[in-house]
Amino acid sequence: MSFFNNILEKLGLKKDKPAATAAAPAAKPTGVRDDYRPISSTPVPAKPVTAKPVTATTPVTATTPVQAAPKAIAEVDVVKKLEQLSKGSGLDWKVSIVDLLKLLDIDSSLEARKELAVELGCPADLMKDSAKMNTWLHKTVLKKIAENGGNIPQSLLD
Repeated sequence: MSFFNNILEKLGLKKDKPAATAAAPAAKPTGVRDDYRPISSTPVPAKPVTAKPVTATTPVTATTPVQAAPKAIAEVDVVKKLEQLSKGSGLDWKVSIVDLLKLLDIDSSLEARKELAVELGCPADLMKDSAKMNTWLHKTVLKKIAENGGNIPQSLLD
């Protein structure tokens, strides 16, 4: 699991997916030779359908494509969770990447932060100065948390 995925998981934004189980071998279709082997177990994607929008006056038939509503990302109250974790701790997750990682019980050592910075694409010139790297890392982690459904206040993202 990547370092950042560990952060998302601790915040309740990403659940571990159960291990994939081996699929049962494809059943031999009726009337096929005994040495039948499917070409591929990977399903072939359907060709995209170019559909006209369905309106109230459009007759619905068996061939009328139905467009699914876009799925919204479920928002997690990250602020509430972090505020509860920080009560009485003296840690300020809003300004410090080290404090944020400590609240989540994740390694906050310089080596761990460098690993996270590399994973998230920190510019090389910032990696030479730990204070600059930490500032970049804190803003980037908060932005990525927001992108993954966390409710980070806009004031912390600017």
